[in-house]
Amino acid sequence: MAFSKRAGAIALVVVAVALTVTGIVLAATDTNPGSSTADNLALNGYPPRTADLAVAITTGQAYSVNADVKVNFVTNSVDATVHVPFAFSSLNADLRLVHRHLYAGLSNLQSIVGRSWISTPMKTPSLYGYSLELTKPDIALISGYTRKTVTTSGTVTTYNFYRDHTTIRAPAGLPVTLPTLATVDFSISVGSQGEVTGLGLTVTSKRSTASITVTVLSYNQRTPISAPPAKDVVPVTKSILKKLFGSTSSIPSLISPQNVAAMGQIRLS
Repeated sequence: MAFSKRAGAIALVVVAVALTVTGIVLAATDTNPGSSTADNLALNGYPPRTADLAVAITTGQAYSVNADVKVNFVTNSVDATVHVPFAFSSLNADLRLVHRHLYAGLSNLQSIVGRSWISTPMKTPSLYGYSLELTKPDIALISGYTRKTVTTSGTVTTYNFYRDHTTIRAPAGLPVTLPTLATVDFSISVGSQGEVTGLGLTVTSKRSTASITVTVLSYNQRTPISAPPAKDVVPVTKSILKKLFGSTSSIPSLISPQNVAAMGQIRLS
């Protein structure tokens, strides 16, 4: 059973988005055991060893992605379980970033390429550096928005930022369409000690809406992440891509480290 070209493109978007989300989300993670009973995500000023994040992405093109992203800052690795529903079926993927390689396990991959995982080299930033820098974000440094509101519920404080008539600049070649002029709503939630507990970003135009939400589920849980067994992995090549998606014209550029990095460079001006 071969994937359709649309499913193939979405699968690669999932890879890019999962890593982009990781980059954004890692800017939203901090933790240490010894948290108070009122705030079970409190970090006590220490950087996190691990984080478990729930990510949801929706767009006006009817794409919907849900993922459970586990990050191990000590071993500099990520494991994301991704689910993309379709009209009559769904695409499930297990993505792992380990030892500077991205591994992807997709539905029916074994029947297509003879292995249950594909892999490609991927430059990995220092995840531990993120944990050090963002244990307690400075909300005052967030600028460029025309309106800010603050709400409090229990130990969580949420800062909502709003800006309209915003020009969106995104990398070329993405298989999704982003509005060029839109309203942007951004929110960041922090706990009693300033630790990030959630993020939200919604971009709305006259014709479409795209949003991403990130919820911190836990910090410092035991999170071992390892590469799949070598016997179950095949490196990504043009012939493998042809078997997967029937074309090698645009997919190599989509899955390249450069394009994945570009996914995190959407700018607001």
